[in-house]
Amino acid sequence: MGVEEERKFDVDPSYAPPELAGCLPTGGRVVAREPVILTASYYDTADLRLARAGGSLRFRDGDGDGDPQPWTVKLPTAVPGIRHEISRPGPPDGPPPAELVALVTALTRGAPLAPVVTVRSRRRRYELCDADGTVLAELADDTVSVLDGAEPRGGFRELEVERVADRGDLLDRVAGVLTGTGAVAGGFTPKHVRALTLVPSRRATIAAPPDLPPPEPPCPQPTGGDVLRQAIRRAAARIVAHDPLVRLGQDLPGGDTPVHQLRVGLRRLRSDLRTFEPLVDRQWAGSLRRKLRWLAGRLGAVRDVEVLRARLRRTATDPAPPVDPEAVARIDAALAVREHAARTAMDRALGSDRYVALLDALVAAARQPRLTPLASASAQQVLPGLVAGPWWALRSGPTGEPGAGDLAADAPDEPWHAVRVRGKRARYAVEAVADAVGGSAPALARKLAAVQDLLGEHQDAAVAGQTWLAIAAADPGDHRLAVATGQLYERERAAVRRVRAAFPAAWRAADRPKLQSWLS
Repeated sequence: MGVEEERKFDVDPSYAPPELAGCLPTGGRVVAREPVILTASYYDTADLRLARAGGSLRFRDGDGDGDPQPWTVKLPTAVPGIRHEISRPGPPDGPPPAELVALVTALTRGAPLAPVVTVRSRRRRYELCDADGTVLAELADDTVSVLDGAEPRGGFRELEVERVADRGDLLDRVAGVLTGTGAVAGGFTPKHVRALTLVPSRRATIAAPPDLPPPEPPCPQPTGGDVLRQAIRRAAARIVAHDPLVRLGQDLPGGDTPVHQLRVGLRRLRSDLRTFEPLVDRQWAGSLRRKLRWLAGRLGAVRDVEVLRARLRRTATDPAPPVDPEAVARIDAALAVREHAARTAMDRALGSDRYVALLDALVAAARQPRLTPLASASAQQVLPGLVAGPWWALRSGPTGEPGAGDLAADAPDEPWHAVRVRGKRARYAVEAVADAVGGSAPALARKLAAVQDLLGEHQDAAVAGQTWLAIAAADPGDHRLAVATGQLYERERAAVRRVRAAFPAAWRAADRPKLQSWLS
């Protein structure tokens, strides 16, 4: 999967591209390529769900390079002008490749795809190279004709500057020269979206907003329903954005994974629906929570193994003493078998009608959650009391169970895990309302995040230690494996002890009266 970063500019038919060599590093040059005719057929649902959401699926030929992968999906990101780009092979007269159709499921919600518009471009290309000939960026000068079937529907001319290898400010410098010579920055509207506005039968549809409403800027005096609606939209956006990355197995920067992020979206929404239950229709919220729990379970099995394999790599490379690499490889192989089975079940779930039904329910919830009359009350009035429940459950614990401040360093792992579960719900609740409530709520959210990080590390280490022992017990005759798993187990228990030593200070930082005053 590639990442496309580009800038677009509108120009009139008589515009002459300026000299751009001055934008390049010393010795750089601009190389003009032979013009080509590109014909791209775009596929979408009847109501243009894909285009309205900022994505596309196209077949394009005529680039002159004999492209072996003419089918391309482009997916929006949170950054304007940057999109994920995935290409695959396939015949021009057949249906789009199944893998690409699956990648847009979160945007199309399984609706049938068919050609909706054809764009024919006469492209003049200019490669912007450094002194060594490395292409840093490409300028495409496109004269575009729009076809609706065989009928011409007008056209336009635009310039695109796309980053290739440069990691500096080359695009900014080029943009400055282009706008200084009459080009008009055209925003980030894709060609096919502009083309669809020229097709009379598509014009009204493409002008409609996306099916999944994006989160909105905070309003000055939100109601409880406003805050919950925004929480639903944030969670839904996280789920939809990470769905294709999960399918691609594409890791995220910083070592995170899309499975983790998608699962976080599911768990946050489930938690919010539970915490703010008085604001929503109970039957509606319960149905949505059950749908979310089903998918979270499928992703949870994958995530659990992801965490174990990451811990194995990290723990086994602890400098002293070294762990037998052959034994570590056997442990990892056993985990890989588990991961394959879990991913197979997850992929089956993502390809099911049940998942499409969940996507439909998410879109409906983000558009218009079923709120109770209480949701119309001021956020300042209604939310603190709702968040107080999860907070006190964390602080004091249910009857017969320790609260966060009562956890003993020598206690079994189970009460620590129970506090972790309650801590996650309290953290999600505080984070959901922090901006709307203001005051000390954002500070409490930050402190709870630190508490939760420690409890998460505790749980991961405890589970990993038990997993290593279970793997050894499954093969009792393997002495080298037993020694290795024993070493790994001790390192995980050392991690548990470190967390337990650090936890009281982290909890005291969160359990301060001035951070809790808004909860009364």
